[in-house]
Amino acid sequence: MKFTAKTKLLTAITLLTAIPQRALAQVAVSDPQGSGPIVNALGWLQGTLLGNVATTAAVIAVAVVGMMMLTGRMNWRFGATVIVGCFVLFGATAIVSGIRVAAAGG
Repeated sequence: MKFTAKTKLLTAITLLTAIPQRALAQVAVSDPQGSGPIVNALGWLQGTLLGNVATTAAVIAVAVVGMMMLTGRMNWRFGATVIVGCFVLFGATAIVSGIRVAAAGG
C-alpha cells in the first residue's frame, strides 16, 4: 500500500491524543551520576523555550507577521512559514512522541 507510513503516523498521533497516559510511559528514567547541573541547565532551557517568554514572543511574532501579510508587506508563503514554525516549536513533544510510537509499532 502506498500510504502505510502516513497511516501508521496518523494512527499513532490519534492514539496519543485518545490515550494521554501512554505518552507518559517513559517518565521513570534515572539520570547518570554527576549530571545534575547539566540536567538542571537543560530543564531551564526547555522551560524558557516553552514557557511564558516563548509564548509571548510567539504571540507577538504571529500578530506582526499577520498584520504584515494583510497589508501586503510580506509574502504569504514566508508568513505561513513563521506560523508553522511556532506550531512545530510548541508541538515538538507531541510530534516526537508520535514518531517514537510509529517507529516502535512498525
